[in-house]
Amino acid sequence: MERSQERDGSEGVAGREPGGGGLRLRREIGLWSAVSLIAGCMIGSGIFMSPQGVLVYTGSPGASLVVWAVCGLLATMGALCYAELGALVPKSGGEYAYILQIFGSLPAFLVIYTFVLLFRPAAIAAVSLSFAEYAVAPFYPGCSSMPQAVLKGVAATCILLLMLVNCWSSRLATMLTNVCTVAKVFSLLVIVGGGAVVLGQGRGYTEAFLFAFHNTTQQAGRIGMAFYQGLWSFDGWNNVNYVVEELKNPKQNLVWALMIAIPLVTSLYLLVNISYLLVLSPNEILSSNAMAVSWGNQVLGAWAWLVPLAVTLSTFGSVNGTFFGGSRVCYVAAREGHMLSGLDDLWNHHWLSLVLADKEEESSSTLQGPHHHPCHHAPCFSLPGAGTHHRSPPD
Repeated sequence: MERSQERDGSEGVAGREPGGGGLRLRREIGLWSAVSLIAGCMIGSGIFMSPQGVLVYTGSPGASLVVWAVCGLLATMGALCYAELGALVPKSGGEYAYILQIFGSLPAFLVIYTFVLLFRPAAIAAVSLSFAEYAVAPFYPGCSSMPQAVLKGVAATCILLLMLVNCWSSRLATMLTNVCTVAKVFSLLVIVGGGAVVLGQGRGYTEAFLFAFHNTTQQAGRIGMAFYQGLWSFDGWNNVNYVVEELKNPKQNLVWALMIAIPLVTSLYLLVNISYLLVLSPNEILSSNAMAVSWGNQVLGAWAWLVPLAVTLSTFGSVNGTFFGGSRVCYVAAREGHMLSGLDDLWNHHWLSLVLADKEEESSSTLQGPHHHPCHHAPCFSLPGAGTHHRSPPD
């Protein structure tokens, strides 16, 4: 790794563990990138689709807003617990690292394979299909159902593209997360601002707030389903714990990132729901398949296409964040011996130039005789299968 830094002058993806213990990922994620990662993973398709379900199951606007606020509180409490765990066990991998440290290898082994084979692939597939629905919708105007082959093809393309981005460069994946998060927050602010304009013009459905808790359900099952709908929109708050080893000043930035991102997202969710309730009538809310799109048709007019675009960027950024965090879990599990050993290799996209440079050195050595090796006096060993990073043998 040191050799690659000397050649191309760039900062690589790995550094040496203190005491010569091998390679580790560099600490390149600052506070605002961590905030962006958390908010970017949380703000997906949920806030554009779930409000209708929460409202239907609770039975009243006031109760639905209470559910959204309590979901944000639950996410905050979970995040604080994870922040303490992250400070006590400063390793990437999230739940896997904590279970390994506390309960041992067997539970951690079972968790990681459930995570890799079921949980993460299902989450990526679900959000990618949501991305495909909104990305394809403009090409099938007026169609209630779109060809499944097209949807699955677009979703698969999204998955493959983001896989390549995350394999190519961690910095590029972080930049993509930041861009998508800015777009998401801006789109939610547009919805909030549009609701404020409608209210200021006196065209809002304020009756929903005059009788805010009328017809609120008392059934535990329906309340539970409302929380299920709301908590889905908050999923992703724990993603930063998967990359603790890459955080700058992790003990401080981990807590600050969680305490900035989750209240920000909760506030935006509440304001967006209020905007929906102001703009859309009860009948429009109940009959709409996507409240955000119905809101855009009512408020934005000719600019209504911005809402599907915002949802597309939102889901795309969520899939990218899921890839970013999930790859670190595989890396940590392989480092602990619970997955294939090749998954703990660190790959650099400058590998071709390094290979060519190695060949050039070998040729030069053959023609000119022995000379000083760039790694000074220590022989270099390539990581298995990577061909890009070099480390000295253990002392």
